[in-house]
Amino acid sequence: MAKDAILLVNLGTPDNCNEPSVRRYLKEFLSDPRVIDLPYLTRKLLVNAFIIPFRNKRVTAAYKKIWTENGSPLLHYSLCLREKLSQELGPKYQVELGMRYGNPSIASAMSKLVDATSLTVVPLFPQYSSAATGSAIEQVLKTLAPKWNIPQLKIIRDFYNHPDFIKAYAERIDEYIKDKKIDLLLFSYHGLPERHINKSDCKAKCDRKDSCPPVSESNAFCYRAQCFETTKLIAEQLRLSPDKYAVSFQSRLGRTPWIKPYTDVLLPELAKKGIKNLAIVSPSFVADCLETLEEIDIRTREQWRSLQGNEFLFIPCLNDSSLWIKALVDFLI
Repeated sequence: MAKDAILLVNLGTPDNCNEPSVRRYLKEFLSDPRVIDLPYLTRKLLVNAFIIPFRNKRVTAAYKKIWTENGSPLLHYSLCLREKLSQELGPKYQVELGMRYGNPSIASAMSKLVDATSLTVVPLFPQYSSAATGSAIEQVLKTLAPKWNIPQLKIIRDFYNHPDFIKAYAERIDEYIKDKKIDLLLFSYHGLPERHINKSDCKAKCDRKDSCPPVSESNAFCYRAQCFETTKLIAEQLRLSPDKYAVSFQSRLGRTPWIKPYTDVLLPELAKKGIKNLAIVSPSFVADCLETLEEIDIRTREQWRSLQGNEFLFIPCLNDSSLWIKALVDFLI
């Protein structure tokens, strides 16, 4: 029987937390020209001769710190999300999960959609970036291209300002901070090289130091602007005054300039201002992963303690929470 198909796409994860698995994953991920947007030979040399040899052990050690009896947290939460969303939507819908890098691949997920007459693609990245969303969409279209019968196609390009997404994250945050004495809520987003913002054709007047102007036609594809918009909307839901929250960007790689302010550089500044009790949330992710569990909950926590901070409250991502399931259902039907 023909069904409406929904393809959830996330970034991906190694198959295991050992060096060969991590090496394979890093090579596939970093070889993507939308991730490292340099000429082919330059990118190949950089990835294979410099990045992987020097980072493979370090990244493997990081994955070992967060690996669970269920394996990769990102894959575990993504599979749980797929299952719960499928149950919520009922038999009329077929829900599959594909990872842009690693397994289950986008191609393997789409091979299961043989009876689909319509396909809704949901890249699970709230804010649009070419490196994540653009790459996922490109791969879906490449996989569809050889098919004789192309289903009716709908792509959820971003949902950084969708009311149900905002409400879900606001309620998630409130669930964790409502009984705590918190001086500041820090929104830490995954970073991007500044050149990616330049290539997004952003024409808004912005010094890229303070908050971006509201999203409009002039900066519709600006990832940084979308992050600030997400923050503003969540803060409004939580009724936070501007002095009670801040925005930063994490996970930079290499020596080229990335979008600012940097999370690890901002923390000492917050400590100097007398901030002692910090809560941190990462709304560029919908599922906990290496960047939230190891980089934030472990390394950033350790940095905050070294700065003589008191409370460090890590707020998990939406994962497979009922709030997030309801928001997705509202996106889709």
